[in-house]
Amino acid sequence: MQARVRAVLLTPNNTLLLIKRIRPGIPPYWVIVGGKIEATDASREDALRREVREETGGEAQIVRLLHTIETDGERQDFYLATVDKWNFEDRTGPEFSQEGRGEYLLEEIPLTTAALDTVKLLPEDFAAVLRDAIEQGELTTVQ
Repeated sequence: MQARVRAVLLTPNNTLLLIKRIRPGIPPYWVIVGGKIEATDASREDALRREVREETGGEAQIVRLLHTIETDGERQDFYLATVDKWNFEDRTGPEFSQEGRGEYLLEEIPLTTAALDTVKLLPEDFAAVLRDAIEQGELTTVQ
């Protein structure tokens, strides 16, 4: 089973840091920062910190596991995390240097359901979970 980790990254501005994907021939969409767990990762949390570093140039502080989605052959764990700083220039993920992959733009959106409704967040299953968590006030970094 392929294992992935994702970070619902909250910023000091009380925004959500997402990746806007722009690919040739399809409408833009947004994704949660994260990716595959690699054999060299000591844990899911270590994999998540690595992915955040690669994709944002920032350091994640993991708060807690929010949700898990399992489908045939894949498991995705979504964590609530914070990030204080990020930098487009410090991103190092292999996807950024591959030709034909389109653009990966870091974008902050307000942590509201109205703002979330303005973007096409994938996977859609998680977008619904995230929307409910925002409505219920569950996206707090206080444990």
